[in-house]
Order: sequence, then C-alpha cells, then structure tokens
Amino acid sequence: MRIGFARNDITPRVGVELCGFGPYLNRHSIGVRERLFARAMAVEQAGTTLALISNDLIGVSAATTQRVRQLVGAATGLPAGQVMVHCTHTHSAPATIPIFGWGVADTPYLETLPQRIAAAAIRAVANLREATLSYAEAPCEGVALNREYDVDAPPLEDVLRDEWRPARPELTDATCHVLTARANGQLLGFASYFGCHPVVCCQQTRYIHGDYAGIATNLLERECPGSVGLFLQGAQGDVNSCVVHKPEQESLLALDVIAARYARAVRHGIREAEPLAVDDLRLATRNVSFTRRPLTVPDLRERLAEQERMLQAPDATDASAEVRMATVYALAYRGLIAALEAGQSVQEPTELQAFGLGPLSLLGTPFEIFQAIKNEVKEAALPSTALVMGLTNNCLGYAPDRTAAARGGYAADTVPLMLGQMPFHSIHDELVRELAALQAALRQ
Repeated sequence: MRIGFARNDITPRVGVELCGFGPYLNRHSIGVRERLFARAMAVEQAGTTLALISNDLIGVSAATTQRVRQLVGAATGLPAGQVMVHCTHTHSAPATIPIFGWGVADTPYLETLPQRIAAAAIRAVANLREATLSYAEAPCEGVALNREYDVDAPPLEDVLRDEWRPARPELTDATCHVLTARANGQLLGFASYFGCHPVVCCQQTRYIHGDYAGIATNLLERECPGSVGLFLQGAQGDVNSCVVHKPEQESLLALDVIAARYARAVRHGIREAEPLAVDDLRLATRNVSFTRRPLTVPDLRERLAEQERMLQAPDATDASAEVRMATVYALAYRGLIAALEAGQSVQEPTELQAFGLGPLSLLGTPFEIFQAIKNEVKEAALPSTALVMGLTNNCLGYAPDRTAAARGGYAADTVPLMLGQMPFHSIHDELVRELAALQAALRQ
C-alpha cells in the first residue's frame, strides 16, 4: 500500500461573512484565530487510488465538488468517483453553501476555492509512498451532548471541569476512530472520525477558525511535525458541543478546553493504532432521489401569503428577527413555486459515496445525520466497521430520525426551506436502506 498526505491553506481574507446561527445576522469576521485548511489523504493499492479531502468549512455545494474533481482528475487522472470532498462543518468559516439568510457567500473566495481544495489532493497523490495503515478506537467523552433528547447545556463552570459528562452519554458519539499512516517509523498523517456539531463558537463570535475539530487537528500536527491530520465529521445532526451560545470571550476560552479534550482522544488513538489488514481498496456510488413531502403550488402560495403579510406590515423593519426569518421563508416559497410551475423536479438525485479500506467503510452523505440513523447503519454493517460521514460532496441539511421528523421544527421543516427545498418525507428509513445498499456494493 502507498499513502500520501498534503494540506493547503483555504483561509479567506478577514471581513467575509461567517455562516450560521440565524437569518441575516451580518456576522462578518474580524480576525483569524487559526487558519483553515483543506487536508487530503490519498491511498493506493493494486492500481486503485482513492483521494479523501477534508475541509475546514461548513460545507460545499455539488458544483464545487464537481469542479474539484475535474481539477484533480486533470492533474492526476483520477476519475470523479475516486475523489471524496468532505467538510468538518465549522460555523466559524465563510458561507460556502447556497442557503437563504445564513451568510452571504464571498464571490472571489468561492471562485478560488475549488483550486485551493484540489491542490491538497493533487499533492497528496504526488506524495504517495509505501506506508502502513493502522487503526484504533479511543474513548472520547466530555465533548458533546444530545441537543434533541438531552438537557440543555449545563453552566459553563460545570462543563469546563475535566470530569464533566453528559446526562445521557449513550445519545452521543463517545468513541473516536483514528487511522494512521507510518513509513519507516515516521507518522505521515492521520484521520480522526467523530460525530459532534462543531459549534463551541456561535452567533456572538466573529473569528475565523475550524472550531474544536480544527483547533485540535492543528495542535496534533504541531506535536507531530511533518504530519497532516484530517477530521472526518460523523453523525452530528442532534449532537452539539457541550459549550454553545456563550459570549465571545467565554466561547473562545472554552474552545481551547474542548479542543484539548478531543485532541487527547485522537492522541490516544495515534499511539494505540494497530496495522489494518487491507486486502484491497473498494469504492461505490449511488445516486438516490429521496422522497420529499408533496406540497402543491396552492399549498405554497398560501404559506407565501402568510409570510408576505408579515413583511408588508406597516411596522415591519429589517431589525426584527421575525421579519428576517419571514424573508427566508418567502424566498424559499417563491423559488419552489417557480420551479413547480416550470415543471422542474424538486427531488433531485443525491450522491452517496463509499470508500472501502479492507474491513473499514467510509460512507459519505451530504447530510447532518442524527445518531439513531448512524447507529442502525453501524449495526447492520457488522462485523465490518462503517463510519457514516455527513457533509460529503454537497450540503443538503439534516437527516433527522423518525421522532424528530414527526415532531417537526428546525431540523425537519425549516432547514430544507432555507436551502430552497421541500422537507423530506421519510429520510430516516430511506437513508438507512440506501446506506445498507451502498455498504453491500462495496463487498461485490
């Protein structure tokens, strides 16, 4: 086996708007706390090469992924299906996905982004050398809590104590999965997988950084000179960091504490990793049209009229959060009405992509996945190890579990509209089924 790593700086200029946390917040960056990177790992065996890129970004569009693949393919000859573009989902990075109101994209940044991402993968392929791939699982506790089914975040002084644990740890990801590559005793690079929404720094923070995952990865790279580390985001749709929605200075202080906890888990995995038996590399892709709720043009017009009444009220101003949210809904309903009246599909195919490294499967999806979905896929894959990854090759909002979908609310109803899409009809069952089929395809 040959393995190569590389990274490329994708930090924007100060002043770009950051993504997330509310409608039209004008949350423009005022400084760089730590730089953002595109990090790539290339693996080659028996003539098959796979390239995985992890980016310190909230997500990328399918168009950005397509352009990255074109650039990597032109430079290395790799087909599109052998390049995976993944994101960590930090909310302290530029707005890079088309989402109404949650941050305005900076056009020059988006224009240059694909080539900056592709450069990491191109160099990783050029750096391929004989190496040993190893794997470990390490406890990772005291980082997260389940925001859907657990209590709200405890007081800051409690969660910053090293012995703090969530009330219901079984509703979170408590294990960090670590891959390492070594050549002649030297650590070439590593990849860590964990599921937790990276939102230590929230709506009151204005500094650019990769949140706890990026800070931890930068720290570990400094501890291991010459190595490159990738963070792979797991199922984080209903799991938050244990510190959220605090004032800026409190958030920045807590950021180092949470990052140190995660780095400790990864450090343990790097130290304990054992060689992984990889007979061959495999890949599989499925394009799936997930079912959307059957809203009609009259339904949408009725909803649009409700929002427009709020926008056109005599006392309406842009200072009102309700007015700004009504703007998000109005834009979504107008776009959906126009698409339906033009005969366009509102159930575009979604790419699911998998890389198989012997007994280990990386299952890439474009969603923020709830833990219950990941757990079902993981159990079905046994005895193989399936790592269900979100924010891969695109960004299509949440994949809520059955309970959250039935209850409705932000994840199930609001975010799809923010993306200009219909809410999903039964994403839990459909995604579990399709990921099982993707996993099966790797074995063929």
